[in-house]
Amino acid sequence: QLQLVESGGGLVQPGGSLRLSCTASRFTLDVYAVGWFRQAPGKEREGVSCISVIGGMSNYADTVKGRFTISRDNAKNTVYLQMNSLKPEDTAVYYCTADPTRVAECLMTGASYHYWGQGTQVTVAS
Repeated sequence: QLQLVESGGGLVQPGGSLRLSCTASRFTLDVYAVGWFRQAPGKEREGVSCISVIGGMSNYADTVKGRFTISRDNAKNTVYLQMNSLKPEDTAVYYCTADPTRVAECLMTGASYHYWGQGTQVTVAS
């Protein structure tokens, strides 16, 4: 079974940057659409971004467009989420997810994803 591991979370000041990484053990990520979701305390989980297998298609939540960038490095079996201009409202646990059923697209709904990582905490505070 695909196992996903997130890293790169931490505490950062408003306006700062973090880069989250999602790696997989035992399987290659390049055959999966990959998504990033987040969940803040007391709030519902929301889709942040996703990237397709082929074609380089990506989607972003309106709240992060222009600030976050998702990318793949297949040689490193890693998907990244570069987060710039971070705001306190970006504080959440961020989860990496993988969808084995789509190739040329990716969706921002959690039900589309079969595999989930354990999450990494991102805290944006002064």
